[in-house]
Amino acid sequence: MKHLNQSVSISMVYPILKTLVHKGFDPESFFKEMAIDPVVTENPDARIPVNELERIMRRAADYTDDPYFGLNQGLTLDFADLGLPGYVMMHSKTIGDALSAYQRYNDIIYSGFQLEWEIKGPDVIIQLSVQNDNMPMSRHCVEDMAVSVLHLINKLANRRAVVKEVLFCHDAPDAAGDLSPYITSFGVTPQFGAAHTRLRLSRDILTQPVLYSDARMLKVFESMAEETQADLYASHPFSSKVSGWIMESLPSFFPTLQHTAAHLGVSIRTLQSRLREEGTTFNEISVQVRKQIALRYLQRGTYSVGDIAYALHFSEQSAFQNAFKKWTGQTPGQYRASLVKTGL
Repeated sequence: MKHLNQSVSISMVYPILKTLVHKGFDPESFFKEMAIDPVVTENPDARIPVNELERIMRRAADYTDDPYFGLNQGLTLDFADLGLPGYVMMHSKTIGDALSAYQRYNDIIYSGFQLEWEIKGPDVIIQLSVQNDNMPMSRHCVEDMAVSVLHLINKLANRRAVVKEVLFCHDAPDAAGDLSPYITSFGVTPQFGAAHTRLRLSRDILTQPVLYSDARMLKVFESMAEETQADLYASHPFSSKVSGWIMESLPSFFPTLQHTAAHLGVSIRTLQSRLREEGTTFNEISVQVRKQIALRYLQRGTYSVGDIAYALHFSEQSAFQNAFKKWTGQTPGQYRASLVKTGL
């Protein structure tokens, strides 16, 4: 399992700008108010922190006075906005292949977003989860991602997929109880306050041929995506290699300083020195990795607190609970409950 510090490609800001223009707003004025240098958006290789994308999305919703901003924006996403992963999806053979490509290369776009699916009888359940340190993402971001995934599937298949069920972790928006925009986007009324954000579709959509499929172009874009992904990981500091190794090791075992130095082919002294140069320590990274994995497992809702404590190699459940409260100020149970109750 690879790991990157949570960041997003600047291309994820483009749909926001397109939505502003579509609504008749001036992007330059918006940039000025947000204290964003427009030059940043002109660099296709630029990346911004996840929190910055969240800030821009929230402010854009307020700026346009649109309580359904994320929902509406999801329909503006183009494959070009996804860069290389988008082009790989566009030339995949089937919708299932395209979703697999999205999983494989999504860290190029957004290292904190995960898409998983499972087949249950006649249905396929697509589960979406978003990592943003210890804070749930706003409903605008989550709804944008859910709608955009369905929108891309529809474009790839050249037909509208039949949506059987939509679940959101967050509460319904406080907009006079009007859920008609959701019905327009999904074809069904979503359920809010669920344990997961999910789309349930007919499983036959996975074998649907992709309209734009081109085997030759697929190889070209896959090769380019592989190179970009490799460069992305290579450009990250030594501390990211350490955290990546720890994440790869769990839950099989929790690596020691000695294990990690041997894996990276350096002496313990060299490892400590390089981490010190980057302003961190092996212990700090270990704690951060445990915290990130704990948050992810709690957000998924399918693991008990005891299971998570075991997977993270805590001596006992109470030790994990104490550590988690020290990290976040909440017990694991309180944090999980906050995910359901939060209406952001």
